[in-house]
Amino acid sequence: MSEEAVKAQPSPAAEAEPVFTISSSPHIRDSETIPHIMWQVNLALLPAAIFAVWWFGVPALVNMLTGVVFAVGSEFLWQKAMGKPVTALDGSACITGLLLAMSMSPLLPPYMVAIGSVIAIVVAKQSMGGLGFNIFNPAHIGRAALMVSWPVAMTTWTKMQDAAAGVDAMTSATPLNILKMQGYDALVNTFGGQADMYLHMFLGTRNGSLGETSTLLLLLGGLYLIWRGYVNWVVPAVMILTVGVLTWIFGPAGLFTGDPVFHMMAGGLILGAFFMATDMVTIPMTVKGQILFAAGAGAITVLIRLVGGYPEGVCYSLLLMNAVTPLIDRFIRPEIFGTGGNK
Repeated sequence: MSEEAVKAQPSPAAEAEPVFTISSSPHIRDSETIPHIMWQVNLALLPAAIFAVWWFGVPALVNMLTGVVFAVGSEFLWQKAMGKPVTALDGSACITGLLLAMSMSPLLPPYMVAIGSVIAIVVAKQSMGGLGFNIFNPAHIGRAALMVSWPVAMTTWTKMQDAAAGVDAMTSATPLNILKMQGYDALVNTFGGQADMYLHMFLGTRNGSLGETSTLLLLLGGLYLIWRGYVNWVVPAVMILTVGVLTWIFGPAGLFTGDPVFHMMAGGLILGAFFMATDMVTIPMTVKGQILFAAGAGAITVLIRLVGGYPEGVCYSLLLMNAVTPLIDRFIRPEIFGTGGNK
């Protein structure tokens, strides 16, 4: 073979390097990891959790620790028993246990919190294949299971000062319970006036579950997640505004007589909108689908609050929308690359 022919032959290294590589999506590489994202979500929720301990005392801390320990522990044991890689410390189980505890009364016995955490992890998450495969939000599945099993315990609340009557007058009802059972005037009188009610709702000095008290701290945590790029601001904005607009339109005394400000800060709406409706696994893929998801969750929340048997509806509204997420993704799909961009 001539010297020119030898030079023309490709080297082994050149043959080993593919000219064009085809692989499955996603094609965008990012340095973010699941553990980093999950622990950032835990960090965002930490200020509201600390406030709950300060406001409700030791029972709040015990329930949150119980929720986290049993969530992480049940995930570890399940993965070991199934021979799967152990990812119990990636932060996802921790946030599930924390969110579950924060969606319940501080008076709930710790063993119930433990049962709810095990159900959330084993039934709603691991039995479906683990993180990324669960259809429903695990924390809300745990809460719903406890609600149908121990409805009295799940609706028993700590006592809160009645601002209108003085420091010795106490009530065991949440603001939404007072509204449901006694009406809007009784609700306002409980706080000593509408302005005082708004202030208590915003700061968190009110009754309720661990995670439905401080609107301020939950908003700060949610804004942090938006700033970090983990949450699409459209989802919580649409869900919260839907609740506000619909409760204003369908007020208790007729059309356009509701109090949207109260409803947007009441119950678990802020917690659910920022930390549960935005769950990357159970939310639709497209922005249009996410808007439909958030609007539907807000509308169902209002329906349950105004005409349903429960004073609060965030938990069941998100679970119902989780159920239709596959249907939303089926009809609202991303546009093909090169035909207008992904929506």
